[in-house]
Amino acid sequence: MEETRGKVRLDRWLWAARWFKTRALAARALEGGKIRVNGERPKRARLIGLGDEIRIRRGPFELHVIVRGLSEQRGPAAAAQRLYEETPASIDARARLTLALKHQPQISYEGKGRPTKRDRRAIERLKHADDTG
Repeated sequence: MEETRGKVRLDRWLWAARWFKTRALAARALEGGKIRVNGERPKRARLIGLGDEIRIRRGPFELHVIVRGLSEQRGPAAAAQRLYEETPASIDARARLTLALKHQPQISYEGKGRPTKRDRRAIERLKHADDTG
């Protein structure tokens, strides 16, 4: 699974490390600015090496990972997890955000919405009662 050259294209690495299901999705995330390498906005063909820091934004979460292995081939999930190491600060920030989102009040609509058949019949009875009375 390890590459001997020491450098791998970023889009291939993101795919091999199972951050994205396809290389096209990885490229779309790169073009959208969701990925940063060593603080810079990279292109998909950027070569990365061991020790590079990658920031990945997925939804409300931003993960900081350090490249620990290189691969151009997608393998099992266990092998993919050995390709990177998430920083302790990133783990802590993700846990705090998860807790905050969990305890955030949920917005829900309490209104009745469209009347039911029973409600419509009651409305009709009231309308007819007003007409006759």
